[in-house]
This record gives sequence, C-alpha cells and structure tokens, in this order.
Amino acid sequence: MMLSNPASKYRPFPPVRLKDRQWPDRAITRPPIWMSTDLRDGNQALFEPMDVERKMLLFRTLCEIGLKEIEVGFPAASQTEFNFVRHLIEGGHIPSDVTIEVLTQAREDIIVRTLEALKGARRAIVHVYNATSPTFREVVFGMKPEEIIKLATSAVTRIRQLAEPMTGTEIMLEYSPETFSATELEFACAVCDAVTQAWGARPDNKVIINLPATVEMATPNHYADQIEWMHRHLARRDSIVLSLHPHNDRGTSIAAAELGLMAGADRIEGCLFGNGERTGNVDIVTLALNLYTQGVSPGLDFSDISGVSRTFEQCTGMPISPRHPYAGDLVFTAFSGSHQDAIKKGFAAQRSDAPWALPYLIIDPADIGRTYESVIRINSQSGKGGIAWLLQTRYGITMPRRLQVEFSREVQKEAESGGEMSADAIWRIFSRTYLEPCSPVRYIGHHLREEGNAQGIELTVETDGCRHVLTGSGNGPIDAAVHALRDAGFAVRVRSFEEQSVSASLDGGDARACAFIELGGTNENGKESECYGAGMDENIVTASIRALVSGVNRLWQAVA
Repeated sequence: MMLSNPASKYRPFPPVRLKDRQWPDRAITRPPIWMSTDLRDGNQALFEPMDVERKMLLFRTLCEIGLKEIEVGFPAASQTEFNFVRHLIEGGHIPSDVTIEVLTQAREDIIVRTLEALKGARRAIVHVYNATSPTFREVVFGMKPEEIIKLATSAVTRIRQLAEPMTGTEIMLEYSPETFSATELEFACAVCDAVTQAWGARPDNKVIINLPATVEMATPNHYADQIEWMHRHLARRDSIVLSLHPHNDRGTSIAAAELGLMAGADRIEGCLFGNGERTGNVDIVTLALNLYTQGVSPGLDFSDISGVSRTFEQCTGMPISPRHPYAGDLVFTAFSGSHQDAIKKGFAAQRSDAPWALPYLIIDPADIGRTYESVIRINSQSGKGGIAWLLQTRYGITMPRRLQVEFSREVQKEAESGGEMSADAIWRIFSRTYLEPCSPVRYIGHHLREEGNAQGIELTVETDGCRHVLTGSGNGPIDAAVHALRDAGFAVRVRSFEEQSVSASLDGGDARACAFIELGGTNENGKESECYGAGMDENIVTASIRALVSGVNRLWQAVA
C-alpha cells in the first residue's frame, strides 16, 4: 500500500523570518547548564515506573556523573511522587551543590501541593508550564491568547507568594510555554515577557525560560531559528537562563540541541540515553560526548560509560541498543576487514601527545572506560588486520604482514561456518596451526656448541615415533638447525626471520619470546611452496628453533 499524498494531509512549517541569522557561523565553545529529567519525564515514560530504591540509585548516579540540576518528580501527581521528594529532603540525600527541580501545572491546588513538598530544601527550581500553541488554545482549552497569558502570570504570582515566606529555601522559577515549537513566536515571546515581569526577574534573580520542542515538528535549523529569534526578542534577556527541552519525534533532537546552543541557549534539559515520552528526550550522554570530541569539556563524567549504562538499564528496565552512540556494545567494533586494517594502522601511528586522529573512531574508547579489545571483532567479513590486532592487543603477538595474510585464511575457514569469533578462539587456531607439535617432525630439545667460527647444534627430534639426534653447523643457531634438518631429508630455505618479546605471558605460562620464520621448499615433483612457522619459549633461541620446526612441518604438509 502506498502512503497517501502528503500534499493533501501534511503541511510544512513556515520558515522563521530571520534573514540575518547568526547561529550558522557560531561554534559551541562551552558546555550548557545540564538538567536531567530522568526521574520525572523519563520515569513517566516507563512501562513500569521506578520504585523508591531504583529512583535513589539513579539519583545518586546522576549526582556522581556531575549533574547539578535534577528534576526529581511531579509531587502533586501522586502521593508516591510527593513522598519521594520528601525522602530526598528529609533524608539529607541532596548534595550541597545539587539543585532539585519539580514540575507543576499552572493550577492553584497543584501549585500549593508542589510548594509543600519543597519545605526544608536548601534550593529548588519550581517548573511551571502551560500550553501556548493555537491547537491547544483553541481545541484543548478553548481559551483566548490573553487568557493563556493570564493563566501563566497568575500561576507565577501564586508561586512567588508561596515561596517568599519559605525561610531557608531558595526558590528559582522555571517557565515553559508548552508546545513552544508549534507556537507563534510573537505570542510565545509575549507570554514569556509577562512571566518574567510577574516574577520580578533581575540579573541577580534570574528566571529559567524553557523553550521545549514538546513535539519535534520541523528540521533542526528551524528550531535554531526559533531559539535565536527568542534570544534576540525576549525582554530582560540578562535576567533569563534560556533553556532547551528537545524531544526526538523526528530523530534529530541532538542536532536541534546543538544548533539551539549555537543560537543563544544557555541550558539543556534531557535524559540519559534519550529516554522519555514517545521517541524520547534529547540524549544527554550523546550530546555531552559530542562536545567532548570537539575539544569542549562537557562538565559531566562518563569515564565509566559501561557502569552508567548498566545502572540505567537496571533502574529503567530499558535496554540500550548495541548501536547507541558511544555507549552501545558494538559502536567501537569493526567487523569489516578494511575498517580493521585502517584502525590497526591508526593505533600504530597514533602518538600519545598528538590530537586524536584514528580512522573510524571519533573518540578514544579508553576515555569512556571501554577497552581496545572490543574495537575489532572477527566474523566472516573480517580481514587480516583485525585478526592481527586481536592477537597483538590480547596476547602481545605482532605478526609479520605476510603471516597475517597466511593466518587469516586459517581463521576464515572457521569463521565462514557462521557467528563471531572471540580473541580466545583465534588464539586457539593460531596455537593449533603454528605452536602445537605435529608431523612429520616433533621438537624435543637442542644443544649448541662452538665449532671455531661456526655454530654447531645437536637437535633432538622425533619422527615416526622414533627419536633422532641431528647435527649441523652454520653461521648461527638457525642456520645450524637448517643444515641439521636438511641432512635428515628436510631441505628448506629461510626467506625471512623475525623475533620479538611478548608483553605478557600466555595461558599462565612463562613464554616471553616469540619467533616467526618464513620458509620455502620444493617437493620431489618440483612443486614450490612457502609458509610460516612460529615458536614461543622463555629463551629466544629455543623459540626460534621451535619456529623452524613449525615451519618445516607446515611446509611439508603444503608440498605433500
């Protein structure tokens, strides 16, 4: 079925007449004031609202992250909500540098109940709202514009009357023209001006004017135009904290918030991971870390993003998508071979004192507590770079490039059967392919001796179940061992040799050295072949001879 013709049903929002708009040429250079509404807006959107225990856990987490303004509930909505606010205040759970916020409708009974809930608080924000858009004025409330303004100012006046005698409690006002994004700008401005006048806003007694995209209805640039228009037209602007509350109905709340900050806003309201009604509120985590990647310290601590994620899921029962920016399990993961190769090269080139510039990774995973092990994961789409990266980061083994190509074929054989392969699984394949004894030659031991200017060796091996002591000499241990094996019928040519120390012991053993050797050989039919061998041991010479024997076995299997 085709969608209906949008021209007959939907109309685009008219543009804001702001020909000299300034926000496109601005950059965000400092973080906003952050306000978390996880315990109010986020909580009311859950299938099962949080109980007191989960609310307290999330409240403590928000404080630990560094949120200084936290909306803790709608105390007049229910006794449960009222009791939670009282629990925070009476239990002394609110840090001295944190301000709680509560929501109220512009109604006398609800305002009175809300202010009762705040008795004894050191400092609190009372957030009052009423809808202002034409649809709500005409359809929902049946009120004229002047009646909407009177409703707002009457509520503000009543809050002021109740707040003045509250000794020891500082009350700050926040006002939201609900459905701002669908309200005529001139009318929205008139309502807000009336509110700041009624409160007596001054530079030392500021009012938070919150401009919500209660429903995201247009493109982010349209919202930015609306914010800049208000920023430039509001009376008493020096006595206002201009706040944004973007929702995500169109999926562009992050962009709308960023452009809104460029347009003059001072403050952002949102939820962790974008929780909230319908498609959610703006995502504080993503927005904060976006600033971080642009060199702007957000003032929030997400250095343990996994811990924050687990707490959020425990408290809300809402899962975080594996593709969620920054926090998702797979966002720092590359399965593609070309991506893996680029990331591996990027890590090798990245200097600790240089600006971060890694292919495909806009943030250093370590900055938010993610390990590098999760960056590259292997499946049938993966390539040599990713496989090499896992062995290097997990086991300290840096494979030569030609060995990467060779070994990736071994991994691909198993990966094509389906599913992801762990670093441990790749190590088992590497060990089975290169390190474990196999036919026709099994290394038993060796003894080196000096032969004038040459190096002699007695190499003990096992072939066909029988032990043999092979002797040879050469210009070093490897050359001597090659001659010893050649005399036993295993003629090989060394094409390349590489040795390295291993940064950590493997599987609880004492192996601290690794050697790789590339061999070439010809069978009795003249068939040429080449392959790698690898060896590990505490002693680098022993590791090298093990690598030679490994290569001999693999080469003989290849030419057989």
